[in-house]
Amino acid sequence: MDYAYKLIDSPVGQLTLVARGDKLAAILWENDRAGRVRLGEMTSDEQRPVLLAAAGQLEEYFAGKRTGFDVPLSFDGTDFQKQVWAALLTIPYGQTRTYLQIARQLGNEKAVRAVGAANGRNPISIIAPCHRVIGAGGELTGFAGGLHAKKLLLAIEGISTEGRDAGDTIDPRRKAQHRRREDPNQLSLL
Repeated sequence: MDYAYKLIDSPVGQLTLVARGDKLAAILWENDRAGRVRLGEMTSDEQRPVLLAAAGQLEEYFAGKRTGFDVPLSFDGTDFQKQVWAALLTIPYGQTRTYLQIARQLGNEKAVRAVGAANGRNPISIIAPCHRVIGAGGELTGFAGGLHAKKLLLAIEGISTEGRDAGDTIDPRRKAQHRRREDPNQLSLL
């Protein structure tokens, strides 16, 4: 199947929209890690309808005029990855979920790390909102587009990210647990 792409400028940098046939297959970041999303050979196609529709909907989203997307999607991955990506699509605009919540939604709370790995390989960023997934203590965690992009996307949706950098937590008990891991000799009253 052929892959076609279109470049668009956005508040989070240049994005590469990729179509496979008449469905959106990927949204790649300007400085995306090579191989994060596996795609075949691509050709530029500025007029492919699904790419034009995705570009228009993303523009509306960035302008705060769109809270959901309706372009046809084509996810390519393992069955488990597809389950995680489908779960991402259920996270409402303006809300977040933790990796554990997604694992529980899939019926296996022990799959937290696997959920994180699948989230990191989400090929259709923004539309399948992996930016809405946060750490258990409310902290922002790794993001293919960079934490600055994650913060901006969450801000567009009205989600405060103050004090939520990677490693920063909201719950002081989790901070104490983190400190104990760094210094196992530290005593705690928890």
